[in-house]
Amino acid sequence: MSRFEDRQAAKHFSATHVQTKGARPAAGETPARPPAASGLIASLDLGASKIGCFIMRPDGARQADQSIRVAGVGYVQSKGIRAGSVIDMEAASQAIAQAVERAEAMANVSIQGVRVTIPGAQTASHKVSAQVSLGLKPISDLDLNRAIASALAQVRFPNRRAIHLLPVSWSVDDQPGVRDPRNLTGRALGLELLVVTIDENVFNNIIQCVSLAHLEVQAIVCAPLAAAVAALEEDEKELGCICIDMGASSTTAAIFANGTLVHVDCLNVGGAHVTADIARGLSTTLAGAERIKTLHGSAIASANEDRETVEAPPRGDDRGGAPITVPRSILKGIIAPRVEETFELLREKIKASGVQIEPGAGIVLTGGASQLAGVRELAIRVFDRPCRLGKPMRVPHLGDAAAGPSFAATAGVILRTLYGPRDVVPVKKIMAAKIGPKDAPSGGTGNVIARVVDWLKTNL
Repeated sequence: MSRFEDRQAAKHFSATHVQTKGARPAAGETPARPPAASGLIASLDLGASKIGCFIMRPDGARQADQSIRVAGVGYVQSKGIRAGSVIDMEAASQAIAQAVERAEAMANVSIQGVRVTIPGAQTASHKVSAQVSLGLKPISDLDLNRAIASALAQVRFPNRRAIHLLPVSWSVDDQPGVRDPRNLTGRALGLELLVVTIDENVFNNIIQCVSLAHLEVQAIVCAPLAAAVAALEEDEKELGCICIDMGASSTTAAIFANGTLVHVDCLNVGGAHVTADIARGLSTTLAGAERIKTLHGSAIASANEDRETVEAPPRGDDRGGAPITVPRSILKGIIAPRVEETFELLREKIKASGVQIEPGAGIVLTGGASQLAGVRELAIRVFDRPCRLGKPMRVPHLGDAAAGPSFAATAGVILRTLYGPRDVVPVKKIMAAKIGPKDAPSGGTGNVIARVVDWLKTNL
């Protein structure tokens, strides 16, 4: 029995276990397989070029340095997904099942749920503010919950679905920058909340697509946030940083200031557009364009580019046709304008959002398209900021194939699950329904035992 069939059997077990509890299987009937053991964390990256899956066992967390050990890695060529949207449900679900099955085989486990990260998906962020009166008494958990409920009452975005509700900052008596307001005294408590949303149809299609692979979507994480969690250092978040995740069909950015995420933006242009430009410019196939981009492509000039040549296969079925031969400078002349335009469009979009970026904030590039030669140098020129290439930093023992920038988001999903940043509302509530004031945490009232029981019911 394959692991895909195992998950199918486990779903059947979950649906029928209550009715058949205590009954023995009929003669010749195979008992349903029970669900996978708890404690496993699986991430699924739904990219336009690849679909990747990481699985961490319960003993894979290292609290001392907040690192993880990944037990299973699987990835396949992406099918049916573009810019975070499902364009072929059956093809996408089959690719998801294959990637997950490879990770399960390596980890020797079966999973029933995944935490999905999606680049693109028309991701956008919105800020909402709330303020509640205190009455000159020390701030308690109940006051924090009232402020959160007041902020959630403003989360109304038609045809959008919230996937993150992250606190940007607290303030006491209009004094900003408070990290933890509990036990402080003041007259008013303020909260600024960052709401990250995606298109509601995209949300529903992802849930449906993953369910066709017999998996449950436990959370959806925007790709630049996940990549930033894996690739950024704490000092970079504190001093200000722009994490740009460069995928095949989208380029997304997460902006950090004072240690917190303050803005997310998305641009539906990526590495696949560079490949298409090469295919058109050289009259070659998409596969041939991808190959010469990977082997010979560069976004900056080199010393001998006029004397060096590259070969590309011609289009059509004429196998005896001569390959297309062009100077390497022609290839650079196709790649550089597209990459530069992508950075310029993203720069203007961030500028139009009004978000304040620290003068010394640097840039960290992640994603598969960031590995193209010369991309870092172009980013420095366009943004006029220092720039480096980001890789998963707290995931040792990964193989070379899975340790690069293209797997930063996949690793970041697991890191965020364990170590934050956390939403102000439990992820189960975010996934289950549209958010409102009733979904604010209820802790802070009643005795300790009652609060512990309430937390267990909510999170487990």
